[in-house]
Order: sequence, then C-alpha cells, then structure tokens
Amino acid sequence: MKIIHLFIPFALLILGISAFTVSKSDDEIFLIYQVNLKKQDLKLYWKDDKNQEFKSIQNLKNWLGAKKERLIFATNAGMYKADNSPLGLFIQDQKMITPLNTRKAAGNFYWKPNGVLYIDTGNNAVICTTENFKNNGKIKYATQSGPMLVINGKIHPDFKQGSTNLNIRNGVGVLPNNDLVFIMSKREVSLFDFAKRLKELGCKNALSFDGFVSRTYQPEKNWIQTDGNFGVIVGVTTHQ
Repeated sequence: MKIIHLFIPFALLILGISAFTVSKSDDEIFLIYQVNLKKQDLKLYWKDDKNQEFKSIQNLKNWLGAKKERLIFATNAGMYKADNSPLGLFIQDQKMITPLNTRKAAGNFYWKPNGVLYIDTGNNAVICTTENFKNNGKIKYATQSGPMLVINGKIHPDFKQGSTNLNIRNGVGVLPNNDLVFIMSKREVSLFDFAKRLKELGCKNALSFDGFVSRTYQPEKNWIQTDGNFGVIVGVTTHQ
C-alpha cells in the first residue's frame, strides 16, 4: 500500500508538469511557440527608428537584420485601424503609444470581455480583461485585443462547441510557469476549439489576436509567412 500511496502523488506531479509544458510533437492543426521571458528576448514592434510602420514581418526581419539581430519568431499581435495604428492600448518600452480602448462597438475586438497582454519590467507576463487592467508605470510592453479566449481557467462563455463560425486564428496565453505561448491555427477552426487548445496547454488566461489575416514566422517549424499589412507585431530575436 505504501508503494501505491507514493506513486499516486508522483503521477499527479507528472501530470501537473505536463499541463504547462508544450509538447514537442508536431501539431497538425495548430502552430505553437513557447517563450521563456527570463531567457529569451521578446519585444513588441510597430514603427522603426524613422517612424515608419513595419506592416509586414519581412520588413521587421530586414530591419532587425541590419542591426545584427536574427528574428526567430514573429506574429501579428492585436487588431489595428486602416492606417495600421493599434486599435487599442499599445505600450512600448514603458511608454504608452496609444491608450486603452473601452468603447462599446461591433467586431471581435469589442467582444466583451476583451483584454490586454502585458509584460512588466521584471519580465512577468499577464493577460487580463480590459476592465481589470491597471497601468502601474512598470509595464514594458502591452497590446490590447479581443475577445478573451480563456478567463480564469474557463473558456469564454459565449463560445459554443460545434460552432460553424470557422476561421484562421492566432492568439496568446500565459502558462503557469510564466512562459508565453503563441498559437495560430493552420486551418479554419471555431473560437471554442481555439480556446480549448489553449486551455489544454494549461493557460488560465488567453487572448485572441486576429483572424484570417494572421501570419506567423516560425522557421524552426518550416513555417515561413513574412507578408502581411499589420499594426503591432511581436518578435523574438537572438544576436547574429
């Protein structure tokens, strides 16, 4: 009996670890990228040092390359206006570029609750609802989008299993170990199934970025999408 008693907690421990460790196996439906913010260099980009919008992942890649930085992952990070400016909150290097958007309107961005992804000066990641967001002056990067996909461990209550509203989607979640996990569907999926995948990965809170326009650059998975006409882009880099 002692062996059984020892084995069960050990098994639960293993299950707990696997709940927030992204599988290395290929996923036929979802493209997944996990970021350790304590060890990797992640930033949000919108304009270059000449005040020109990057718009595409290729433009960002070229600009970083000229600075001897190699882009190893990128995806669009939030909805934007016709002029490519962020539709909601955007904070870069602790400076608020565009304010929090609390309007009520139609569209996925305004689907309540929408939310904010932010990274503080200690490289801690948080995803919260727009209603709960507070700028304490120690936020290094932030982007606002919507709707929330997972809220306090539960799938958004408006999402329905078996929904026929299918689309390419991308988004982000925070894992229990504080890693960020970015995800894009390789084919059209419902919001319910998209949120379910993030919950399965262990995310207590997750946020939708965008739909069919989404692009992801992840060369380690041979997924090379460098086009686009975006606002904010998230990028992970290493020095060349």
